[in-house]
Amino acid sequence: MSTRFAALPGNLRGAILMSLSALIFAAEALFIRWMGDRGIPTATQVLFRAAGQLAWMAPVVLAGGLAVFRTRRVGMHLLRGCSSAATWGLYFLSFTQLSLAAATVLSFTNVMFTTLLARPLLGERVDAARWAGTLLGLAGVAVMLRPGTDLPVLGVLVALGAALTWCGITLTSRLLSRTERTETIVAWVGLVTTAAALPFAIATWQPVGAADLLILTVFGLFTPGIIWLITEALRAGEASAVAPFQYLRLVVIAAFGWAVWGEVPDAWTWAGALVILSGAVVITVAEARRR
Repeated sequence: MSTRFAALPGNLRGAILMSLSALIFAAEALFIRWMGDRGIPTATQVLFRAAGQLAWMAPVVLAGGLAVFRTRRVGMHLLRGCSSAATWGLYFLSFTQLSLAAATVLSFTNVMFTTLLARPLLGERVDAARWAGTLLGLAGVAVMLRPGTDLPVLGVLVALGAALTWCGITLTSRLLSRTERTETIVAWVGLVTTAAALPFAIATWQPVGAADLLILTVFGLFTPGIIWLITEALRAGEASAVAPFQYLRLVVIAAFGWAVWGEVPDAWTWAGALVILSGAVVITVAEARRR
């Protein structure tokens, strides 16, 4: 099976892997909503998500020892880890405030915020296509937040806060990738996010039964696979060809939101979602071609 897969054209393999990452991304959102309905605190969910990332790095640490953490850029790693912890916390919380589809769509605005910050923070040239995608995405947010909208303002602010802190992940990752190994970056992320989530998880801790503990463990162990699949997808195919497949998760999430929770966004929300998604795809393709 692996031989047949390897024989496929690179872009096709990349598209398949990116689509799988989108499905796991969607599964993550569904788990978040399910755990929220079961009364599992958001901080506990984030703690298990962070611990899962550490578990994925355990074989590397066992094989090479603590040398994987060796770095001269501790401050940047701390910023990267804190950005991840903040993003996960706000992203998870947004699913308790908004419909699955609305929270997912607003998370796509992270690419617009990254475009706005890339020039002043990284000195990157922002071309016309990326500016067009950014303006398109922001216009989509305005459509979703039109006067009289049913979307709760607090939920929208939480979702946009997650998208903004997501920029911290993207921008610090770009800076770190210039000098650090991927293993070092991932190991530090697991360490810092676990340390950051632990106090909040203790403060909001509630007794967890065997079923909920199993759910949290499965959740923590499968979600780090998202990053692995995205990395392998971009390794297999051209980024401009495979990157847009990550947005398939909106279709899956919206379908489950309707089928399981009876969530049916109104026409204006779908219109805004389409505009935001269009802007996100434009920026993603432009960014991929630039690289």
